[in-house]
Amino acid sequence: LRDADLTPLDASMLLQLRAVVTDATEAFASYEHARALDRIEKFFWTFCDDYVELVKVRAYSEGDGAASARRALDLALSIQLRLFAPFIPYATEETWSWWHDDSIHVAPWPSIDEISVPKSISPQILDDISIVLSEVRRAKTVAKVGMRAKVSRVRVVATPSTLERIELAARDLADAGSIEQLDLQPDPSASGLSVDVELAPIQDTSK
Repeated sequence: LRDADLTPLDASMLLQLRAVVTDATEAFASYEHARALDRIEKFFWTFCDDYVELVKVRAYSEGDGAASARRALDLALSIQLRLFAPFIPYATEETWSWWHDDSIHVAPWPSIDEISVPKSISPQILDDISIVLSEVRRAKTVAKVGMRAKVSRVRVVATPSTLERIELAARDLADAGSIEQLDLQPDPSASGLSVDVELAPIQDTSK
């Protein structure tokens, strides 16, 4: 798989990771180790909480985009382990050994040259999709239902450009949120994302 064949969401995540590599490398060069760790950790939690949840259905499938998800996950894990290695040497060494024969501590420091993504892709795609997914999760939490509970409809009002980015990853969003209908409504004057979540009726299994 060529990096040019990555799906927009996968490419967006890798673009964000590319910026993390740049920032962490510069921080280390300035001996600002705490700043480097803060930058790495913030991305790591976004990666775990949002990106992995968004792509895991596709990654485990054999359909369109599966190879892209696996390629992006493999590259992101490799780079993040190497970024964390100076801070958590033993945990990263153990994890690295699961699919490498050498030590992570002799592996090269991550380089932005490892991440080749088309310039037409926006890193904002992951952020926009994550906001919608967060609202879906919040609605389920308030309703006290499981995260795999069905959602009848999600209505998103935002600027046309924002909705274009969301549409590029609509399939992943629908899979992650168990969304049956995603209704994207453009509003050129919108200042952010407005998300309305309609949960599916809970089936009565006692009958």
